[in-house]
Amino acid sequence: MNIPASQNPRVVIIGGGFAGISMVKQLANKPVQVVLIDKHNYHTFQPLLYQVSSSGLEPDSIAYPLRKIIKKQKNTFFRLAEVSNINHKARVVQTSIGEIAYDYLVVATGTKTNFFGNKAIESNSMPMKTVPQALNIRSLILQNFEKAAITNDKEAREALLNFVIVGGGPTGVELAGAIAELKNNILPRDYHDLNTSDMQIHLLEGSARVLPPMSKQASEKSEKFLKALGVKVHCNTFVKDYDGLKVTTNTDLKLESETVIWAAGVTGNPVSGLQEGTVVERANRYLVNQYNQVQGYDTIFALGDIALMKTDAYPKGHPQVAQPAIQQGKLLGKNILKLIEGKPMKKFKYHDKGSMATIGRNKAVVDLKTYKFGGFFAWFVWMFVHLMSLVGFRNRVIVFFNWTYNYINFDKAARLIIRPFHKSK
Repeated sequence: MNIPASQNPRVVIIGGGFAGISMVKQLANKPVQVVLIDKHNYHTFQPLLYQVSSSGLEPDSIAYPLRKIIKKQKNTFFRLAEVSNINHKARVVQTSIGEIAYDYLVVATGTKTNFFGNKAIESNSMPMKTVPQALNIRSLILQNFEKAAITNDKEAREALLNFVIVGGGPTGVELAGAIAELKNNILPRDYHDLNTSDMQIHLLEGSARVLPPMSKQASEKSEKFLKALGVKVHCNTFVKDYDGLKVTTNTDLKLESETVIWAAGVTGNPVSGLQEGTVVERANRYLVNQYNQVQGYDTIFALGDIALMKTDAYPKGHPQVAQPAIQQGKLLGKNILKLIEGKPMKKFKYHDKGSMATIGRNKAVVDLKTYKFGGFFAWFVWMFVHLMSLVGFRNRVIVFFNWTYNYINFDKAARLIIRPFHKSK
């Protein structure tokens, strides 16, 4: 890997997500050598992936080069590689570009889409966890519009213009609202030869209400907003099968769609090599203590979505969102330095700053500890929080400009099929 020798302890961090970046920043120019490994050379701001897939933003607005983040950190090195195994006995990480030894290892590999073992759904539906996947969805939506404009087959046209989103969590709700705005604002202008009533958006949720992690008030407001936009919401509905056209559910609902977007859940993305029992099977997450140490190891840690820390307040682990990852990364950076100095580490305590989701123009919901609200003010708060959370001044300026343009013109500026998507047969 061509990492220079150092007299300082080496901290290897796997993953450049929210947790990994938070820790890297905390260790900037401290008496440790930091090696960051990721299979992409950029950090992705995942909360806005849905805007890339719905033509609201270009991918470079929500992606930021990892080397640019660490350019002023003389003690930090980045390597573009995929990690295949951890040799905990030799304290070595095996990657696609070679091995690297560590004194302290931090696994922050996040999650991947959970298809619950259904291979047909995995093969035929569209996941949305990465920038390339979001671009695939954008291309497929626009390609389907183009195909619908030239077909004379009514049933084929309806299947091309039927969009099914599986999962009524924040990702599914936000994506459904964004696609509804395509239908209401873009389709009538760009495709005036198509009948907008032929386009249907279905949101399928397995539980009794959308946004199940949020308050009942937020769920009710969100469903009201979605229905006002023309989205058809189906609760207590599970997808059992999807063959690329027909959607089979646990109810009598019958749908035919060329586009099924899977936002029904995630599972951990652990690295092989650690002893049995360190990964909780159902969640696929590393079991960690309150110092984020992986069970059974003093020098191996896990952060963010991949870490399962059971506490009285969170018996099933912390929510798999950005804030726990950021807070854990920041504290672990401090704790590693304390560990090196022989000082006692500080236990992690999550400070819940609330949760929010946007459903479209002037429509959002916010849950704080003591106050819950929705509508225009919630939408404004959502925009401000996400704008300020983006990495890099340039990205903030570009996103702000795009949002302002979209708001004034009722437009989605990034309607480009740069890389056509072809479904596997």
